[in-house]
Amino acid sequence: MAGPGRLCGVLYSFLFEYDTPRIVTIKSRKVGLMNRLVQLAILAYVIGWVFVWEKGYQETDSVVSSVTAKVKGITMTNTSELGPRIWDVADYVIPPQAENSVFIMTNMIITLNQTQRRCPELPDKNTICQSDKDCRKGYVGTHSNGVQTGKCIVYNNSKPLIKTCEIFAWCPVEHDENIPRPAFLQDAANFTLLVKNNIWYPKFNFTKRNILPTINQTYLKSCFYNAKTDPFCPIFRLREMVEAAAQDFQEMAVEGGVMGLQINWNCNLDRAASHCVPKYSFRRIDNKDSAHTVAPGYNFRFAKYYQTAGAESRTLIKAYGIRFDIMVFGKAGKFDIIPTMINIGSGLALLGVATVLCDVIVLYFMKKRYYYREKKYKYVEDYELCFHCQGSAASSSPDGPEQSEES
Repeated sequence: MAGPGRLCGVLYSFLFEYDTPRIVTIKSRKVGLMNRLVQLAILAYVIGWVFVWEKGYQETDSVVSSVTAKVKGITMTNTSELGPRIWDVADYVIPPQAENSVFIMTNMIITLNQTQRRCPELPDKNTICQSDKDCRKGYVGTHSNGVQTGKCIVYNNSKPLIKTCEIFAWCPVEHDENIPRPAFLQDAANFTLLVKNNIWYPKFNFTKRNILPTINQTYLKSCFYNAKTDPFCPIFRLREMVEAAAQDFQEMAVEGGVMGLQINWNCNLDRAASHCVPKYSFRRIDNKDSAHTVAPGYNFRFAKYYQTAGAESRTLIKAYGIRFDIMVFGKAGKFDIIPTMINIGSGLALLGVATVLCDVIVLYFMKKRYYYREKKYKYVEDYELCFHCQGSAASSSPDGPEQSEES
């Protein structure tokens, strides 16, 4: 029956006992020094980290941003397919406007004068045939350029002779195995990108733009961003952005890629608004790894349609290029009494950790821990119960109550 008795004792202690802290002064150099060191560490954390570094006395807000971008640059090419040709913004920026990004075509595979008709499919293990029996009418594979007609025909007078399944498609079909090297528009390295960024911190009703008040029209026409000499110019050369991300522009221009232009607005609004300025940084987002060369870069297809002799024709372009994603980050802070008082209260509460730590060491790890426990804890019986017991003992004394009091 020890189990139920012990349970009753625990329940009795829980219901009818009360613990109150007791202040005990321990004169020990080790414990006193440890207590002061822990308190000093807590004060250093609260003052140095919470208030100075993290600015715990400020209310904060996240940035709301809008971005527009404009590319400038002209280059000329001269090829056997196209002849001499000028390329401007309308040719290589696709689409003309996008949200927080801009794509600049640097390389391409062009297929001219496509019309919808019958022609041989590109040769591969699924399209090479010996007779019509090897081709299925109406079949469309995952990588097909059109719908098979069921006929097996000679592929473009090839030598040695190769036969492939005939398809109904935009003919001639695109042959995209040989990417031009160097890049078709290698002069895109000198193109420029103007970034216009407006930010707003709604909690503080604070607005600003990256074209700072000190920048005038004359300066804007001649400046180029440089992290050391001109860190606030919003015009960037494409080559310098790619190189700032430790990449080679001409190599990246061949197969394309994705670049990130990061604008950081960390503002202390307790200071003058002129101190709130953008900081630019660059990195390659698609992270081309030399060990993983499957499907590298960035490309897509688009077509330009026109009419010839009453029939619809098109020029198909597989465009390789660099997409610049413009990402805006930022946090603003301003003094507010509420976070200040909360962090002060938290700091004062943390000071109690020093007392708890010292109590644990004194009561459980020091050699004289049993002695300190006796001084730390004192057990007091119920006053009313003790007074009643003493009164009963006095009345039962043979000499009577008065004699008991005198004794």
